[in-house]
Amino acid sequence: MRKRTVFAWYFLFFTICLLVPVSLSAEEVAGLSSGQSVYVPAYSHIYIGDRERPLLLTVTLSIRNIDPQNHINIMGVDYYETQGKLLKKFTDKPTTLKPLESLRYVIPQNDKSGGSGANFIVEWKAERLVNPPIIETVMIGAQSQQGISFTSRGRVIIATNQ
Repeated sequence: MRKRTVFAWYFLFFTICLLVPVSLSAEEVAGLSSGQSVYVPAYSHIYIGDRERPLLLTVTLSIRNIDPQNHINIMGVDYYETQGKLLKKFTDKPTTLKPLESLRYVIPQNDKSGGSGANFIVEWKAERLVNPPIIETVMIGAQSQQGISFTSRGRVIIATNQ
C-alpha cells in the first residue's frame, strides 16, 4: 500500500511537471534581438567538372531590415577570404536602416580573391528588441552557355542582446 502511495505521488509530480508550460520571455517567443554578429557564406567562385575548373561568381550581400516599426544600425560589414584573412571593410561608420529598408554590397565577378570559402561578418545593433534582419548572399555567374545562381543565409555567431 505504501509503495502505491509513493508511486502515485511521483506520478502526480512528474505529470504536473510535464503539463506546466515553460515560461518564455517575449524575446524568446518572437525571436527578437537588440544586436548580433552574423556569419554569411559567400562564394566568389565554385568548381565545375572533373578538372575542378573555377566558375567565377558575382556575390551580392543583402541586409534587409524586416522590422516594420524600428530602425537598426549596421555597425560593421567585413569580407574575408577562404583562409580567414580580412580582405575589405565595407563600413567605417554605422549605417542606419529604416524599417523595411535594405542595403547591399557587391563583390564583382572578376574579383576571385575571396575564393570558394569566402564570407562576410555583419554586426548590427538596435536601441530596443527588434525582428532580426535577414542577411544573405546571392551568387550568380555564367560561362559560355552555363549559368548558376544560389543563395546562402547568414548564421548568428554572437548575440548581443541587452
